[in-house]
Amino acid sequence: MALKYYNFDIVFQEIPDEVTLAVNITNCPHRCENCHSPHLHNDIGHALNEAEVDALLKKYGKQITCFCFMGGDATPQDVEHLAAYVRQKSRLKVAWYSGNAQLPKSFSSFDYVKVGSYQPSRGGLKSRTTNQRLYRNQNGNPVDITAKFW
Repeated sequence: MALKYYNFDIVFQEIPDEVTLAVNITNCPHRCENCHSPHLHNDIGHALNEAEVDALLKKYGKQITCFCFMGGDATPQDVEHLAAYVRQKSRLKVAWYSGNAQLPKSFSSFDYVKVGSYQPSRGGLKSRTTNQRLYRNQNGNPVDITAKFW
């Protein structure tokens, strides 16, 4: 299964204090109740590979401070590979919004990782009752920075 993305946007709220290129990855395996992007459950979109990352970096790299993979949980090894590639090719910070409950094994490839499925009764990252967490990589150690959203 190839990693694919549907679209992307420059956003200001996903990663605190960063101007982020959020790349929406398709084929999401989580199927969260009340998902805000149910079309991302489908295996649709464009291949997300090194050449496509190069094109995105060339076009938007000077406008952003962070490159964020929004999803990709069906093929985490591909996300980790491309995260390392972004680090190698740019000075951008790298983030991953994952619906998984656990941090990835290769946390060192990322500056930020959001984990946790969306649970409507608990809310998203802006809710103090959320099950989701955003971690910043501090010298290889995950530091929970979820409270920055509150």
